[in-house]
Amino acid sequence: MDIRPIHTEADYKATLEEISALMESDPDLGTPEGDRLDILATLVQAYEAKHVPITAPDPVEAIKFRMDQSGLSIKDLEPIIGKSNRIYEVLNRKRPLTLAMIRRLHQSLGIPADVLIAENAAR
Repeated sequence: MDIRPIHTEADYKATLEEISALMESDPDLGTPEGDRLDILATLVQAYEAKHVPITAPDPVEAIKFRMDQSGLSIKDLEPIIGKSNRIYEVLNRKRPLTLAMIRRLHQSLGIPADVLIAENAAR
């Protein structure tokens, strides 16, 4: 089993391709292919932790994600944000979230407060 560390972006991409091919064959745990998949996935996780930082979503994207995830409509957000025109302004980045909106979004939808108070990335 010839496995080497991931040092470059090219190594990373090649490893991802190999993982994809192995996943398609769906190897059993404990088999040579299953062990190889497990080791390669561990190497990719280590590389990504070091080289591919995960940034928090901006507040609007977090709200849209939670709406999609929970099947919520604009009407469902009215008790949390206000009338529909205000919701559209927030979702279109025309109006910032107020502290009261942030509190209600956090309490009602469980969106982390630190995500809601972050700067909008798309401004």
